[in-house]
Amino acid sequence: MNIKSSVNRILAVSALFVSVAAAPGRAADDPSIKGAVREAVQASMAYYIDSKTIGGAFRLYDPVDGRLLKLKLKKLHKGIVKKGDFYVSCADFVDGKGKLYDLDFMLIKDGDALHTVQAIVHAAEGKKRPYQLESE
Repeated sequence: MNIKSSVNRILAVSALFVSVAAAPGRAADDPSIKGAVREAVQASMAYYIDSKTIGGAFRLYDPVDGRLLKLKLKKLHKGIVKKGDFYVSCADFVDGKGKLYDLDFMLIKDGDALHTVQAIVHAAEGKKRPYQLESE
């Protein structure tokens, strides 16, 4: 994939996030999501994070700060919400300087499986970004 198509993909995904954030908010946890689905969300997030971890750091481009983040996982959140055709859950990370990041993870269902397809910075140092996927 070339740089132009990568940039176009990032812009398209960012537009999706902006449109989702404009939708009415939901609680940070939907108690109707139970059992196997809840476990599958957590397992998919853990797998995604592991697959994007290189040299001990989870790599994620932050378009607001314009840099590639190198983060360490602190914990997966238990809260899960469903927004249209996808699920959202969060995890806490820290960078090498101790800056805290809360990342949203978007998951889609494919048959019986859930796949994490995207991570986005929900908050940095407790300051929420305007396009977060999960509302409180």
